[in-house]
Amino acid sequence: MTDPTTTNETPEATVARLSLREKATLATGATWWTTEDLPHAGIPGIRLSDGPHGLRLQNEDRADHLGINGSAPATCFPPAVTLACSWDADLAERVGQALGRESLAHGVHVLLGPGINIKRSPLCGRNFEYFSEDPLLSGVLGAAWVNGLQSQGIGASLKHFAANNQENGRMSVSADIDARTLREIYLPAFRRVVTEAKPWTVMCAYNRLNGLHSSENPWLLTDLLRGEWGYEGVVVSDWGAVIDRARALAAGLDLEMPSSSGQGPTRLMAAVGSGELDEKVLDRSAARIVQLARKATVQARADTSFDVDEHHELAREVAVRGAVLLKNDGGLLPITPTASSRIAVLGEFARTPRYQGAGSSRVTPTRLDDALTALTAAAPETTFDFASGFPVDDPDGDATALREEAVDIAREADVAVLFLGLPPSFESEGYDREHIDLPMEQIELLTAVTEVNPNTVVVLANGSVVRLSGWIDDVPAVLEGWLLGQAGGSATADLLLGHANPSGRLTETIPLRLADTPAHTDWPGERGHARYGEGLFVGYRHYDARAMEVSYPFGYGLSYTTFAYADLRVIPDETGFDVSVAVTNTGPHAGHEVVQVYVGAPGSQVRRPLRELRAFATVPLAPGETRDLTLRIDRADLAYFDIGADAWLVEGLTYRVDVGASSRDIRLTAAVTVEGDEHTDTPDADSTVGAWRAHPVGGPAIERLLGRVRETMRDAYPEEGSPRYRMIADMRLSQLAKLPIVPLDFDDIEELLSVLRQESATRP
Repeated sequence: MTDPTTTNETPEATVARLSLREKATLATGATWWTTEDLPHAGIPGIRLSDGPHGLRLQNEDRADHLGINGSAPATCFPPAVTLACSWDADLAERVGQALGRESLAHGVHVLLGPGINIKRSPLCGRNFEYFSEDPLLSGVLGAAWVNGLQSQGIGASLKHFAANNQENGRMSVSADIDARTLREIYLPAFRRVVTEAKPWTVMCAYNRLNGLHSSENPWLLTDLLRGEWGYEGVVVSDWGAVIDRARALAAGLDLEMPSSSGQGPTRLMAAVGSGELDEKVLDRSAARIVQLARKATVQARADTSFDVDEHHELAREVAVRGAVLLKNDGGLLPITPTASSRIAVLGEFARTPRYQGAGSSRVTPTRLDDALTALTAAAPETTFDFASGFPVDDPDGDATALREEAVDIAREADVAVLFLGLPPSFESEGYDREHIDLPMEQIELLTAVTEVNPNTVVVLANGSVVRLSGWIDDVPAVLEGWLLGQAGGSATADLLLGHANPSGRLTETIPLRLADTPAHTDWPGERGHARYGEGLFVGYRHYDARAMEVSYPFGYGLSYTTFAYADLRVIPDETGFDVSVAVTNTGPHAGHEVVQVYVGAPGSQVRRPLRELRAFATVPLAPGETRDLTLRIDRADLAYFDIGADAWLVEGLTYRVDVGASSRDIRLTAAVTVEGDEHTDTPDADSTVGAWRAHPVGGPAIERLLGRVRETMRDAYPEEGSPRYRMIADMRLSQLAKLPIVPLDFDDIEELLSVLRQESATRP
């Protein structure tokens, strides 16, 4: 047997010694969670495991990919929905490092995550696993998480590639997306993580992309991922995502998971034998798998352990940093309890926390804090009265009796803290939500409580946006807790009592109603197709472009302190520009401010969002402290994807630079002029008159021709700028030449084309 930790043999040389059957077997999982082990060839098997926010290690005899069966205890960190609201890449990297240490301790080699799909609609049942509605924020945080994980010698599995933005029909639905939208919204986060963090594996999605299954899409898995982005790792299937193993391998999918009970290898051998599949394609994928297995085995450390308490405290820190204070009228928060205080703690989620989502990422926590216990422990001299208030996923629960009990307690309290949120059944991997409302029994409880106690604080627990309009005006304070992980109870107590300062900022817009959301009329699609009709205008891009009122905008979040911005400077150079700004903590508490830089492109020749996030920084500041920040925006960050040129182009424009605390809280604005790329579409006979006029060489040439036409037609020729003239500008030149009333023929068109050919021949 060859020792994989000492061999100098290249993966290609190792594969050359394998039989066809062995290579085919190597390209498919051995079990639910492991790859094939070929000891005689020095190829070790490796173990994969679920877990973007915590390790979900299962016994093989109880394995599943839906979170149905149990798993070994591991730290349940707050899911991506909460981590992202910290806007802190360093914090995401620290979580990745901790997950790496736990993976090493449990003998796992590849952890399946992060999920960086865009939050297209708040209805997506898996939004709790995704970072944001914005590709830059998702990509930066995803890259940091991967870098942290892989620094410990554990491989990441970037998922789900690509456009897995809904759970309804996720196994087969076709995400139908135009090229520009795909390039500018749904792919940039993947590109950033691939190029900056180099994940060991990339996981293909279940869904189809523009009609073709992701597992069989050569443009996606090979041309784009490897050709354009330079990816060198392993492409692995989502569990059961392979339709036809031979077509998937040819498209660029290296490893099929899980075991296919021999069907995958049999199909590959038959395809090679018939000539359908070139054996060299199988050799290439097998070599990548060998490389992955050796790298994972070499870096594994069997004696690794992790500090359970330390990781619990990290989970608590993430929970504190990710919670978003939405409202705090009159400074009701933080609560200052005394020996004479009486505080009502209402809602079952205070005692039985909703701290993670359901599905394949469901973690068995090492411990679990609840807010009721944490509050009582933090202020032992204060009286805390509890009532569950409403049933949770219990159709037989007596909502009326529970509500009346809670109202009686609230009536006697100085402050009522009401824990509301989505029951576990409302959101999960595998299905989407039907609405964005809280359960009716919770709304009825809130209404009844606020009638007897105006000092009511709402603490929310939900993995995706819930509708606030209709009830938020009735309460003075709202803390959006999202899903806070296993230490969320203690984190909530820290925030409510002022032991920590809320600093989370929204990574998704909270709309007034579901009907306002960008994808509403196209969700979830029909007849197996989901049409992304909103195009580029996802999330805040949609609401800002339409000047729509929202409950709370992207990037929003309050604090127990205040921040001021000053001295904005934009300093351009050949490769982009720096944005410099001074930020001061003008309030009484230490806190984190999230400085957001948006760029707009007024005067663009193509339709573009009003503003787009292009840089951000999270800065801790003591009271009275000022820090000067410099954020970099590269020239490439200004580009749009031109569908005619099939390339990224930077326009020569004066760009608007907005710096602020949300997409709608712009504190400072500046302008910067950037020289554009030298690119023009070359017109041909079927191009419009307008396209010819816009060309630097073709424009003057066609003007000479049009001058002749104008002279011949005289009064029949429309005035420039008139509606009839615009009609001519939109006509194809070849179409215009066919009209008998127009003194223009195909010899004239050939003369125009010869002018372009001459210009092209003389171009350096």
